[in-house]
Amino acid sequence: MQKPAFSFIDLFAGIGGFRLGLEKLGGECVFSCEWDKYSRKTYEAWYGDVPFGDIRSLDAEQVPDHDILAGGFPCQPFSLAGVSKKNSLGRQHGFLCEAQGTLFFEVAKIIDAKRPAVIFLENVKNLRSHDGGKTWEVIRGTLEELGYWVFFRVIDAAGWVPQHRERVYIVGFDQGRYPLRPDFRFPEPGPRTVRFGDILDPDPEPKYTLSPKLWQYLQDYAAKHRAAGNGFGFGIADRQGVARTLSARYFKDGSEILIDQGADRPPRRLTPPECARLMGFDSWCEEKIVVSDTQAYRQFGNAVVPKVISAVGRQILQVL
Repeated sequence: MQKPAFSFIDLFAGIGGFRLGLEKLGGECVFSCEWDKYSRKTYEAWYGDVPFGDIRSLDAEQVPDHDILAGGFPCQPFSLAGVSKKNSLGRQHGFLCEAQGTLFFEVAKIIDAKRPAVIFLENVKNLRSHDGGKTWEVIRGTLEELGYWVFFRVIDAAGWVPQHRERVYIVGFDQGRYPLRPDFRFPEPGPRTVRFGDILDPDPEPKYTLSPKLWQYLQDYAAKHRAAGNGFGFGIADRQGVARTLSARYFKDGSEILIDQGADRPPRRLTPPECARLMGFDSWCEEKIVVSDTQAYRQFGNAVVPKVISAVGRQILQVL
């Protein structure tokens, strides 16, 4: 059996977008963690592993050694207490202390305990402005305090899949193994080869067509906001182009990505297999959807794009 090129752990794993992307580069997942029971069901069906549950109850020392720590951690506000106050109380100050009580602190504990060569994280585009910039200040400061060179960039997945999906990617290299700051560079998108229309089913079930009542509501809602000078409203996707961002709320009405069906019929929403294709998951994934449509929409809307993970991963491997 061929030895894996590297090992990694999959934190806040969701349905394994990081895992799929890194396995394509020859990596081996040695540990996964995900608290949502429906995502765990999908993860087990797809990869044969049952992820550990709540990361807050995880003993960091029990996590297997690994080369890359990967995860799309939730974005939470931090409380930046004053250093002088902590000094007066005789407490530790610094970023690790500031991060306590958040899920990012659980990631930091694992980094501190296991010292992976590389950290590979993903989060929402507005991470740097979240909570007035405090959140990013704590995250970057924590990683630097732990002894890592930190790189970050907002990348739009539209360079790899027919969907605008801007996310911030954070990569850190252990300064103990890399005394000099590595020459790491994020990937540049190549020419897009897939259009939105290419991922659509030719004959979807009628249940995905909006009811006349819901379609009228969305049109009225959009008109009201246009009159008020706002940009809120539904989006009819361009078959020749790129769709809006698929969100975890897509199950509610599908309004951000609707598909025109002609003047005589209301538009329809995407089917779960179409969502899998829009996110760039492999064809075998769409054939093994083991949860309800509602849960599938949530899972794909919360997922990372495996092709972007692979693209960033290739750049990481050049340093490794």
